[in-house]
Amino acid sequence: MKKLLAVISILLSLTLILVSFTPVYAAEDEESKEVLESENASDFYKIKEEAGGKLEQYSEKYGSKAYGITAMVLDTVRIYSIPFCLLGIAVGAIYQYIIGIRRLDIRDRGFNLIIAFVTILVIAQVLPLIFTIVVKGWVL
Repeated sequence: MKKLLAVISILLSLTLILVSFTPVYAAEDEESKEVLESENASDFYKIKEEAGGKLEQYSEKYGSKAYGITAMVLDTVRIYSIPFCLLGIAVGAIYQYIIGIRRLDIRDRGFNLIIAFVTILVIAQVLPLIFTIVVKGWVL
């Protein structure tokens, strides 16, 4: 049952990762190339403005640009740590429950991977909260 659960979770995570990427097709005629280039330029400008807006919001919220950059980086790490750590936990589960059935050293490696990625996940999720409490102060 554990093997089946581990395989299903790995297949589900791989499917979600592959579905999240959308293909981009090149345009063949000149007119559509110009439209794509202008759309991409405006998209890049929008992304730049959004990132600048986020930095401005964090800077206003925390009172200085350095604290704003730190908060933005911690928030980005918090968001991207979830899929990374879930993938690491899945790999550790494969080592522990599928490959490690016959060899104890591989089973221990899988267990250590699971512990390491759970620790990283907890730290990445709690660190922005601790940063906010320290910078803003404990307000009741």
